[in-house]
Amino acid sequence: MKKYSIEAVLPHQAPMILIDSLNSYHDDGCVCDVTITEKSPFYNEAKKGVANYIGTEYMAQAIAAYAGALALDNGNKVKIGFLLGSRKYTAFQAYFALNDTLRVKVEQLYQEESGLSVFECEITSSKNEVLAQAKINVFQPQDPMAFLDNNLEA
Repeated sequence: MKKYSIEAVLPHQAPMILIDSLNSYHDDGCVCDVTITEKSPFYNEAKKGVANYIGTEYMAQAIAAYAGALALDNGNKVKIGFLLGSRKYTAFQAYFALNDTLRVKVEQLYQEESGLSVFECEITSSKNEVLAQAKINVFQPQDPMAFLDNNLEA
């Protein structure tokens, strides 16, 4: 496993990079971290945290970081992918708390030749409490730009 900055493996630009680091990855998944601060995108001052539904994007970005790291390992460019949706997203609290470092774990369950994949995802707190779980469906076509061009013209 190589060490990559999050900016190297995510096809996003600030301020929409929501996770802080890619800690580890392997053939089937990865672990990323995000610390909730007052400067976190979507931070709610009144609630002192980030709403739990942003967890789906934390999960999606961890999946993208995993795919980006594997692409770079194979000498390829990082490509964009698409979050298709989530199944059974369950959050166990309303907000991710200020100053908590969340651990986002993703594990690939299924991948088709077409680029469709399903991941089992979990977010835990710095106290190792499970905060959210879901199955996330993503799609990464071979040529994302051609895919967009073809589908935007329709």
